Amino acid sequence: MTSIHYVRGDATRPQGEGTKIIVHCCNTVGAWGRGFVLALSRRWSSPERAYRSWHRSGETRVIINHAGKVISSSVKFALGEVQLIPVEPSYLYVANLIGQDGIRSDQYKRAPVRYDAIRQGLKCVAIYATMMEASVHMPRIGAGLAGGSWLEVAKVITDELITRDIPVTVYDLPSSSN
Repeated sequence: MTSIHYVRGDATRPQGEGTKIIVHCCNTVGAWGRGFVLALSRRWSSPERAYRSWHRSGETRVIINHAGKVISSSVKFALGEVQLIPVEPSYLYVANLIGQDGIRSDQYKRAPVRYDAIRQGLKCVAIYATMMEASVHMPRIGAGLAGGSWLEVAKVITDELITRDIPVTVYDLPSSSN
């Protein structure tokens, strides 16, 4: 078993060889316009289009064609669910993981992050990564606008990905502080 690999860099330009999945945290209200999603949208339009369509319809069709394998399933728009979007043929995907309930703290001053939803979503990402022999790349999901604790999220990442020997790289922008 390895550990989370931390680097300074841009998570929309994942390092290394082979198939890669970029994971980020989405919300339940269909909002896309602050934080890491802006960097995603500057590189590719498909993750935002797919997320907005998924939110509007309440369901999405996931079809992955990789190394001759086709997987098709229906995924409801809900906390803990993941939508996988190919952004560069055969080797780079974006995982829209719904791990944030709303966009603001609730009436009990609870941050929007939902650790159980991130855990459920990462279990799904683990299946995709294993099947596709992919590495996983991400910013510090759940710890920015979602208001969560990176230590809690890192534990979930370790439990759901690292213990399954899935390589994980977490990116911090050079100007960010930890």
